[in-house]
Amino acid sequence: MEHTYQYAWIIPFLPLPVTTSIGFGLLLIPTATKNLRRIWAFPSVLLLSIAMVFSINLSIQQINGSFIYQYLWSWTINNDFSLEFGYLIDPLTSIMSILITTVGIMVLIYSDNYMSHDQGYLRFFVYMSFFNTSMLGLVTSSNLIQIYFFWELVGMCSYLLIGFWFTRPIAASACQKAFVTNRVGDFGLLLGILGFFWITGSLEFRDLFKIVDNLIHNNGLNSLFATLCASLLFVGAVAKSAQFPLHVWLPDAMEGPTPISALIHAATMVAAGIFLVARLLPLFISIPYIMNFISLIGVITLLLGATLALAQRDIKRSLAYSTMSQLGYMMLALGIGSYRAALFHLITHAYSKALLFLGSGSIIHSMEPIVGYSPDKSQNMVLMGGLTKYVPITRTTFLLGTLSLCGIPPLACFWSKDEIISDSWLYSPIFAIIACFTAGLTAFYMFRVYLLTFDGHLRVHFQNYSSTKNGSFYSISLWGKRIPEGVSRDFLLSTTNNGVSFFSKNTSRINDNVKNRIRYFSTYFGNKYTSIYPHESGNTMLFPLLVLVLFTLFVGSIGIHFDQEAIDLDILSKWLTPSTNLFHQSSNSSVNSYEFFTNAISSVSIAILGLFIAYILYGSAYSFFHNLDLINSFVKGGTKRSLLDQIKKVVYNWSYNRGYIDIFYTSVFTMGIRGLTELTDFFDKRIIDGITNGIGVASFFIGEGIKYMGGGRISSYLFFYLSYVSIFLLIFLFYFY
Repeated sequence: MEHTYQYAWIIPFLPLPVTTSIGFGLLLIPTATKNLRRIWAFPSVLLLSIAMVFSINLSIQQINGSFIYQYLWSWTINNDFSLEFGYLIDPLTSIMSILITTVGIMVLIYSDNYMSHDQGYLRFFVYMSFFNTSMLGLVTSSNLIQIYFFWELVGMCSYLLIGFWFTRPIAASACQKAFVTNRVGDFGLLLGILGFFWITGSLEFRDLFKIVDNLIHNNGLNSLFATLCASLLFVGAVAKSAQFPLHVWLPDAMEGPTPISALIHAATMVAAGIFLVARLLPLFISIPYIMNFISLIGVITLLLGATLALAQRDIKRSLAYSTMSQLGYMMLALGIGSYRAALFHLITHAYSKALLFLGSGSIIHSMEPIVGYSPDKSQNMVLMGGLTKYVPITRTTFLLGTLSLCGIPPLACFWSKDEIISDSWLYSPIFAIIACFTAGLTAFYMFRVYLLTFDGHLRVHFQNYSSTKNGSFYSISLWGKRIPEGVSRDFLLSTTNNGVSFFSKNTSRINDNVKNRIRYFSTYFGNKYTSIYPHESGNTMLFPLLVLVLFTLFVGSIGIHFDQEAIDLDILSKWLTPSTNLFHQSSNSSVNSYEFFTNAISSVSIAILGLFIAYILYGSAYSFFHNLDLINSFVKGGTKRSLLDQIKKVVYNWSYNRGYIDIFYTSVFTMGIRGLTELTDFFDKRIIDGITNGIGVASFFIGEGIKYMGGGRISSYLFFYLSYVSIFLLIFLFYFY
């Protein structure tokens, strides 16, 4: 067994040969490498599959043997400083390695088809392989400085992948935004690492935890300074896992190809912050107030992400805010000390969200022949609808992923999210109420995404194009109202030169601008009229969806644990036993089945309520409800209607404008820094340079004037000298006498 652990160092480096081989191929034999570019997908998948087999084997050994293995070798040694590199294999490493490799394999298989027609196909696989290497190196790191090294490599890869289509200005701006925002967190992480090294003189996890714990118990550590250093470490996790207030980069990062979103923005890179907090949890537990701070940031993030997802029309951006909210759940669980629940939700969410992102890529792929290859159209849910009959397999897999994320049993996320909510009640009723409310919001906005995408009819495609001449181009508002004849058409979507406005009170009619912005493909052959419809993706794109569906259905079973009178499938608790011992926690996973189902009924009821409200507003049957007299009287006017419309407007403005946080950052930081630089530039040019230049100019003119007074006559010099002395004597006598 120990022999197997000794070769675990190879796991992070297995994907690296693909990157180097493609690089050398493009350098030495570029034509052949480009012509045979599709073959590079096979070694990418093969090498990552070998890493997955290694990871699973190590995990099985840990479940059976329950021990931690660490191997170190010295890199730099002197009298006062020693730097060691190595790898640490424990349950946390195993969990992350399996997630990275399994999701990574599915994404690589999916990408072979998705990116097949892209000119950057080879570049994409270079970036992806190097990202997998960096991420595996991060999770196997044995000390803080090694984590920081791979942390920066992961950030670099995310920058390259988000800006993959760098010729599009919006993609270039998105990768720069992600880079700058993460630099804030990375700088805080570096300061925290240096602070704890100054305190303890070590960067190894075990030494760090023991020394800090002893110093705190012996009152040998300034608690304020320790809390500051711990907070700086946490800032790195806040940026990487898109926690408030450094979350603003995540929705813009959706400008990259969809497989990237499925890998780094659902299962791996954004989970790195959760991994870091989990790895350093013994340190955070021993420092006062930092756990409260972590849980507070988590609960703010989960609620903020859910509210910002309510009105998004971009399908990937909705999923991005959903990711942000679910990461908030994990951070909340870590903050309240529920280590097991946080990692459990990390596993279940990773597979469910990867399924949803890849499903969204299949939807985008099917919509492109209809609306063109523009992301603002192919990803716009307002232009979708009725896709069930065109993409039935994608629809089924997307529905299962949606229900899982909503917390519907027996799908994966139900087990983990319900455990977090149950633990929240023991920690803080306020946090638990927010978590329950957010669970309802999650069910609402996720089912809204599903209904807007698959339910109803295809809103961008018309068999009878002239039928829109006297009617609204869009027959659905974002609140799901079909507008009956003779009823006020408030909150319709109006198409303008700048895009789609969500709160126009003017009826939206099709015009030349709409015709130019939306492609309508049709051909006429004799008397037969045919149109291009959405189509199902290829087999290599559908295969990863079907595999991830299996994970979504069954991965929750690893965390099911009731008392002995019920079932006991809790592999996760056995897996985490060494880590929980290291963290001075017990595996507190055994719960009474009656208590569990009682708590589950309430959470599932909230989720079902969210689904029901979403179905009323967006489902194909909601026209029945709007035909009722009560609903019709509500729609036609009155005080209640105007009040509710104002509430709708506030909610949707808040959500669609991202909570005005980006506007605030632009006004305060971007414009503030720009104003400060302009003021500094003015001070430098007008004041500093002005004084210097003024002295030079004054010296020039004084010298020019004096040179005419120098005639070479001693009598003239004596005259000027006596004149100056007389003037100074008169001034002196005037002031002092």
